[in-house]
Amino acid sequence: MKDHDYVKIGLKAGLEIHQQLNTTSKLFCSSPTELKDTKDATYEFYRYLRPSKSELGEIDRAAIEEGIGTRRFTYKAYASTGLVENDDEPPMEMNLEALKIALQIALLLQMQPFEQVHTMRKLVIDGSNTSGFQRTALLAVDGKVSLRSGPVRIDTLSVEEEAAQIIDKDVYSLDRLGIPLVEIGTAPDLKTPQMVKDLALTIGTILRACRVKRGLGTIRQDINISIVGGARVEIKGVQALDLVEDIVRFEVLRQLNLIKIRDELQAREAHVRDPIEVTSISPGLAQKSLRKNVFGGCYFLVLPTL
Repeated sequence: MKDHDYVKIGLKAGLEIHQQLNTTSKLFCSSPTELKDTKDATYEFYRYLRPSKSELGEIDRAAIEEGIGTRRFTYKAYASTGLVENDDEPPMEMNLEALKIALQIALLLQMQPFEQVHTMRKLVIDGSNTSGFQRTALLAVDGKVSLRSGPVRIDTLSVEEEAAQIIDKDVYSLDRLGIPLVEIGTAPDLKTPQMVKDLALTIGTILRACRVKRGLGTIRQDINISIVGGARVEIKGVQALDLVEDIVRFEVLRQLNLIKIRDELQAREAHVRDPIEVTSISPGLAQKSLRKNVFGGCYFLVLPTL
């Protein structure tokens, strides 16, 4: 695939890296951190999650959208999981073993730790947490990593609890819920796909020098990408380093093509004038999935010819 002049198109990219820590127990309870075979589940229970107001009296818009409709979530529990994972008793003190590992990572990233650590809540009602929120604590800020192409700022490092593991639609396993992990967020200092890969490799090397879990699923990377005239897009769950460069290239290409389409529509003075819903007239015009998921129908856009 042909490379672009990424400086000219104004590529900005940053990483969010989630790495599980190799501790003997979970972040807010004494349950072990080993994953189980779902066939060994000793019981299961159900939850209905609803969006709730934050300490500021506000409700997150994304949570409102997620909460539309009624969904029943099923959770598989084990002899090794307990009441904290079930959200049937308050959390214990934060795991000091996890805190020490996270501080070591922060220092290796040349970050400045806070004198006090306060646990906060991230509202999550997609079923991945029985409580409806994720416990997280901002631990350090203002670090940096030096690459051959220049320095990259490391904005934040948080220590937080891992989400439950999804095993089917609206069915989750509680063995993973609460495993300690660090979340590392970088500044949008990456200017080329190669820089994105180099940074992921460098931070990964630093993490492997500490007590972290290894193997598929123990580290996940989200890539934030934008170009001039485009919008910031977050690509979640990247695990293979070999794919990082191509992911950035394809997202840049997608945004460049969207900008071309926008410019062409503007050049034609395209506009929506008295839109007519045509699905009922000719159901075959719109695919079933489009009729179901997008506005309930198909519409014409008025395009003056050149």
